[in-house]
Amino acid sequence: MKTKAFIKKYTMVIALCVVFILFAVLTGGRLLYPQNLSNLLLQNAYVLVMACGMLLCILTGGNIDLSVGSTVCLVGAIAAQLLATDRMSPILVILICLLLSVIIGVWQGFWIGNVHIPPFICTLAGMFLFRGLGRAILGSKTVAISNKSFLNIFASYIAVPGLDDGEKKWSAFIAGIIIAALLLVNTVRSRAHKAKKGYKQVSAASEFGKIIVIDALVLYYTWKLANYKGIPVMALWVLAVVLIYAFITSKTAFGRYFYAVGGNEKATKLSGINTNFVYFMAYTSMSLLAGLSGLLMAARIGSVNGDTGNSFEMDAIGSCFIGGASAYGGSGTVPGIMVGAILLGVINQGMSIIGLDNNWQYVVKGAVLLIAVIFDVVSNHKTGKAG
Repeated sequence: MKTKAFIKKYTMVIALCVVFILFAVLTGGRLLYPQNLSNLLLQNAYVLVMACGMLLCILTGGNIDLSVGSTVCLVGAIAAQLLATDRMSPILVILICLLLSVIIGVWQGFWIGNVHIPPFICTLAGMFLFRGLGRAILGSKTVAISNKSFLNIFASYIAVPGLDDGEKKWSAFIAGIIIAALLLVNTVRSRAHKAKKGYKQVSAASEFGKIIVIDALVLYYTWKLANYKGIPVMALWVLAVVLIYAFITSKTAFGRYFYAVGGNEKATKLSGINTNFVYFMAYTSMSLLAGLSGLLMAARIGSVNGDTGNSFEMDAIGSCFIGGASAYGGSGTVPGIMVGAILLGVINQGMSIIGLDNNWQYVVKGAVLLIAVIFDVVSNHKTGKAG
């Protein structure tokens, strides 16, 4: 029974390990090259960021936001056009774009939360509306971004004088050592606190075994980064978003409201929680992160066109469901969706390295998503039918 419970709890982590090893073998070890491991983060930064916002939408009852890819395009288009004039500070451009993202979220949150328009219909309308506006702003052209200050804010690498002057960027590996040490110390303190309070906890061997594996992976990955260009600044943006949303969903009362609404909206409303506001904040938050993703993408690629952000919403939604978020709402975690996003990223990069036809790449991703949702429904005995 313990083995069965362990497999059920860590199904996607096990799947990630299997898929990673599989593609490492199929690519002849090329997947493990420092440049490819660094690109794995950069190419999926937008997924990691948007999946955090999409999780809140899904928690409210399996709802999704179909407009995020179009929001990425619109925000990227505005940023590119403002930066093309060279008259405006990059910081001001970023603030304007993020403010616009919030306005988009407020717009959709109002219709969904207060007027009760179904999220699917409202965000589907937004998908067409924002994509059209983005293309109109771009004039159906590709607009390049050459502002160095803007690019450095999102797409540069951390370089510590003295440590990173040579071929190896030692600051990356030192950061890995610090992170690994903090994770270990936090585990020790957490166990000591629970023991003092008399709380039940898993065995020390199990918990420390897990943290040792995580620390080993952190050290391995940061060593690979040290052998390329070091830590990308984009990683700090992703880390900040992930930590903030992990804290909100697991440590705050407001974060628990999203789970409550997805679990039983009527009971949540009767308990005095403003469910309209919960919906409103879910979609406002999602649009803000979509706007940030638009800036990240614009900086990484160095240009924006009418197809920027195309199908990004599917990657964010897929990451959440693959990472364990329930298709019916009420359950899902930030660490889980991070595993889902990385799993999708490994599949995408692995298939690209081995040169698999783009059409078959869609087939593989669709199959993975379907299998993940089927597993969620079957393992939790959900049918979607009223009892």
